[in-house]
Amino acid sequence: MKEFILLLAEIINTLHDFIFAVTRQAGWNLTDKDLHLWVFGIVGILAFLAVNVVFKYLAQYSITAISFIYTFTVLLVIVFAIEIQQKITGRGNMEFHDAVISLWGFILFFAGYLVIKGILYFIKKLFRKNSKRE
Repeated sequence: MKEFILLLAEIINTLHDFIFAVTRQAGWNLTDKDLHLWVFGIVGILAFLAVNVVFKYLAQYSITAISFIYTFTVLLVIVFAIEIQQKITGRGNMEFHDAVISLWGFILFFAGYLVIKGILYFIKKLFRKNSKRE
């Protein structure tokens, strides 16, 4: 188990270093916190979308709130696992603020999702209302 955890930590660290190097080469000069926000925002919203599809398939009604709670819980575990592995391996800084900003990334992307979903809902409702008048 220890070897597996160390292997996962090495993969994550290598990926972190790669993303950090690519963003530096692109001239973005992102901080570690910026990187956490974007990576976890994107990973989080993709995880949410996958979970939501599966749950909607299994359920006869929308369970968006349950999907959000489930995804947020999984991300919470992943975020703290990464912070712990940073402490264990000495690569990166184990900071509570990193964990918070990572989760904010997901919350921000989820809020964007809800806004888009709400706009589409009201557009559909408007078209239904106009089609009934004709």
